[in-house]
Amino acid sequence: MESEKWKVESEKWKVKSEKWKVESGKWKVKSGKNQSLESIEIKNYMTTQEKKEMVMKIAFQGEYGAFSEVAAKKYFGDKIETSPSYAFADVFFKVQKRQVRFGVVPIENSLYGSVFDSYDLLLKSDLSVVGELQLQINHHLLAKRNLELTEITKVYSHPQALGQCSEFLKTLKYAEILPSYDTAGSALTLLQHNGDPIAIVASKEAAEVYQLKILKKNIQNNSENYTRFLIIAKNPLLEDFKFPKTSICFELKNIPGALFKSLSVFA
Repeated sequence: MESEKWKVESEKWKVKSEKWKVESGKWKVKSGKNQSLESIEIKNYMTTQEKKEMVMKIAFQGEYGAFSEVAAKKYFGDKIETSPSYAFADVFFKVQKRQVRFGVVPIENSLYGSVFDSYDLLLKSDLSVVGELQLQINHHLLAKRNLELTEITKVYSHPQALGQCSEFLKTLKYAEILPSYDTAGSALTLLQHNGDPIAIVASKEAAEVYQLKILKKNIQNNSENYTRFLIIAKNPLLEDFKFPKTSICFELKNIPGALFKSLSVFA
């Protein structure tokens, strides 16, 4: 049966904006409180044929060592080829053009809320969401060499990561806090400074990729920091999901009570 027959609107997972987003049904993601990143149990919804393939190419936003790449490897395993992408739109483009099999994009964070760029791209594209996972986010202070915290003059990272570590960063009295386009991408900035007392905020995987020293572990303000990622594909996977989840998109007139009346049908 042609895949187009399975593309019903409720399976497209498209959202107009956070104001009109409605999610119904339940999706079982085993995360729980105080779980380490390694302990998160993720169900893999790959088809039988895909499981047989030794290598799949997966696109993610950011540089090698980004949390999106960590999420991709947690979902699909280590036997994949990852494709770093500068922007979320690049991930969608690669999947649309079949340059990669799947894409991994963040959709919401437990502390900072929705990732609106991902929602907008889902609405504009005809790609399908075929899976999701929840990943605990742990930030670490990294440098090229061992440094005393009082020596650090600059700290680079993505603005959201800097915000999530703001309390710790306030203790670095002599450090200038500077934004970067990506947590792992800030490592590339770091590598360009030979011998300078500069640090970044990124994952432990970034430390491994770029051979950096971990000066301080788990510097985030809140340990209950989770990001939900979506797995996107060109076509839906015809699997029998035990715990399906459906997202719908609708638009309302700007009148009092319109949203309440619409949501009441799900009560």
